[in-house]
Amino acid sequence: MFHGVAPFAPRGAFLDSILQGPSMIRLRSSLLALALLAATATVATAALLHDLTGRWMLAVVTDNGTGYPVLEITQDGNRISGTYTSNAMGSRTISGTVRGDTVSFVLSASGAGEGVVLTYTARIVTADSLNGVVDFAGMGGASFTGRRQR
Repeated sequence: MFHGVAPFAPRGAFLDSILQGPSMIRLRSSLLALALLAATATVATAALLHDLTGRWMLAVVTDNGTGYPVLEITQDGNRISGTYTSNAMGSRTISGTVRGDTVSFVLSASGAGEGVVLTYTARIVTADSLNGVVDFAGMGGASFTGRRQR
């Protein structure tokens, strides 16, 4: 006998006995545990996402000197938005993303009568510091650092 079913039992009854047997119960329990583990890992990964919300003081080092813009960031998931304010460009809207330990954002600036897109990309060094580069629409670049004001 196999779990109380005779070997000559109809095929449906035989399969039913397998599906209801101890092996299947263990398999179901294992699959449930695996699903719970995967859900927990997803929540833990989401918690590791850097939250850059706040006021950041940047130091942008160019061949013409260093500028000190202020960056106000609001974050929703991996998307950021906010305002970039500097003496040279006034106030500009930014938008970007956070992916792992990298943040990138863009802003538009007027240059020679045309809109120029500046792209900032940085490594998130700590919860309160950034280190990166800015691309001046393919017309040069600079390095920058950022410190969050608390």
